[in-house]
Amino acid sequence: MSSKLRLGVLASGGGTNLQAIIDSCQDGSLDATIALVLTNNPDAGALERAHQAGIQTVCVNHRDFSKREDFDHAVVKSLQDAGVELVVLAGFMRIITQTFLDAFPLRVINIHPALLPAFPGLHVQQQAIDYGARFSGCTVHFVDSGVDTGPIIIQAVVPVYQDDTADNLAERILEQEHHIYSRAIQLIAEGRVHVDGRLVTIDPPCPPEAMALVNPGLDT
Repeated sequence: MSSKLRLGVLASGGGTNLQAIIDSCQDGSLDATIALVLTNNPDAGALERAHQAGIQTVCVNHRDFSKREDFDHAVVKSLQDAGVELVVLAGFMRIITQTFLDAFPLRVINIHPALLPAFPGLHVQQQAIDYGARFSGCTVHFVDSGVDTGPIIIQAVVPVYQDDTADNLAERILEQEHHIYSRAIQLIAEGRVHVDGRLVTIDPPCPPEAMALVNPGLDT
């Protein structure tokens, strides 16, 4: 087996986070290889991105299954057959069941476009704007049986401006998603990520990029 961490990337849509991971694998900044790209959507743009990169793909259409657990069994089998070690959810629009989690314990990660535990679920950029949050961002976390409740690996902070729309806030957050998802995977590939209950520690620790952010700024 290759010494590189074998990834299974699950996507339902265009696959921009998938592309960022592909790019990181190709430029050598990520010690991993994408063993399989799996989608539940036969029209997903992620499939074309994978094909262009020469990555194996499979579509497991959830509409072909009457039970969610049966769908997950089929997905798990495809991942196991490909020798996947870490499952990476990249815009995968299906709720993961315990069947899936039992097959890959603490080996399923997700990225969410908000600073968890604030604003889980959907339409989170508009939620942040409507709430009046001064900061939003994105979170890479382990997946557990809840909705966006798993232990947090890494976060990036993005300011919310008073003229923001959900769309332009989402664009700025997406830029950070592309940076931190590959970074989280690399930390796992290096064996530096340790989980104790809800607490994720990085050994050796990584210093934060900045000590504090203030919005609006103190000098304005």
